[in-house]
Amino acid sequence: MEQPQHIEPDTKDWTAVITQGCAECGFEPDYDVTTTGDRLRATVPPWREQLARIDVRERPEPTTWSPLEYGAHVRDVLDVMRGRLELMLAEDGASFAGWDQDEAAVRARYDLQDPGRVAQEYAEAVDATAAAFDAVAGEQWSRRGSRDGTAFTVETLAVYTLHDIEHHLADVTR
Repeated sequence: MEQPQHIEPDTKDWTAVITQGCAECGFEPDYDVTTTGDRLRATVPPWREQLARIDVRERPEPTTWSPLEYGAHVRDVLDVMRGRLELMLAEDGASFAGWDQDEAAVRARYDLQDPGRVAQEYAEAVDATAAAFDAVAGEQWSRRGSRDGTAFTVETLAVYTLHDIEHHLADVTR
């Protein structure tokens, strides 16, 4: 099967959502981060619905991911962010590698994955990531980590992660 049209890499600095929120999707960063797990769990039913769409493989525009591609992306985001969370909890001041989401989409052929399997794997990734954030307590929220010179705390990583998941849900439901 032919490779879908290339999507230009997103070069926007999305870390701004940690303090400024997101005008595109309406995300507000000043929520109680101890509810991150619950908010992640709340995304499972709407993601299942999106991944069951008859047009799940169709891109709204040639350079915009399909609901399936976005679903596979958010599944992988959860795994990456959970790994970063675990690293920060194990090692205060941890440094973690960047992740090229665009290269991951091409390499893993998000466009060819089974939507039902992606929905199941997404739910499993939510369960694991939500439980990891649920387990954070007290001073752990202040533990630090960084990626390519950008500083995070566990708290800001929670905000950054939740925004990504909710933002892409808004992308596919618009």
